[in-house]
Amino acid sequence: MCNLCGDARHEPNLTRRGVLAAGAALALAPWVARAQAPKPNAIAPAEAQKRLMDGNARYAANSPNERDFSATRAARAQGQYPIAGILSCADSRVVPDLVFDQSPGDLFVARVAGNIVTNNLLASLEYGVAVLGVPFILVVGHSACGAVSAAIKVAKTGDKLPGHLPELVGAIKPAVAGAEKMKGGNLLDNAIAQNVRLQVARLKAAAPIVQQAYRDKKIDIAGGVYDIATGKVTLV
Repeated sequence: MCNLCGDARHEPNLTRRGVLAAGAALALAPWVARAQAPKPNAIAPAEAQKRLMDGNARYAANSPNERDFSATRAARAQGQYPIAGILSCADSRVVPDLVFDQSPGDLFVARVAGNIVTNNLLASLEYGVAVLGVPFILVVGHSACGAVSAAIKVAKTGDKLPGHLPELVGAIKPAVAGAEKMKGGNLLDNAIAQNVRLQVARLKAAAPIVQQAYRDKKIDIAGGVYDIATGKVTLV
């Protein structure tokens, strides 16, 4: 008889993988329960994307919305309800809240040079999806990206970089390889866009949390490239 359900037809057959999976599900249950409660950011992924792109249009036109930051501090102290998760480069010239003309609390931002999906950044985005209920994730690359440029240089010359930089450029090398096969454009611009596409694909396949939310159409994931000179973000 099964000790779990009491059915005489069932024999206990718990594998180590099954135990781990069950444990993970139980651990995530409180998070998921909180995420399912109605929130101010419970909007469709398409609406979240539209708000970002509309905000970027205002930023590029130098006509951002006027805001009284002090007026909303008390509300922000009660919780956060971001409309989107952003994976962007750590470049000092890329400031997502400004680029998309959003208020504090609107964006859940994870930043790293080269806007690559690392385990730690993925965990942050998983938190955004499972707990905060973000409906949309945007991967943001940018023009003249130094991390991508370094990856191109290493691929061409075989130079050895110090510290942990080889791990960083190693994650970008597949984008460089893909860009080298493209016709038209220059290698750096093509590699920047290709890197964004690859990171979007990695997020869509990032089991279990992000992948499942994407498959269930609870979230959408897209990528764009920010042009530092014009201020415009172009989806890729």
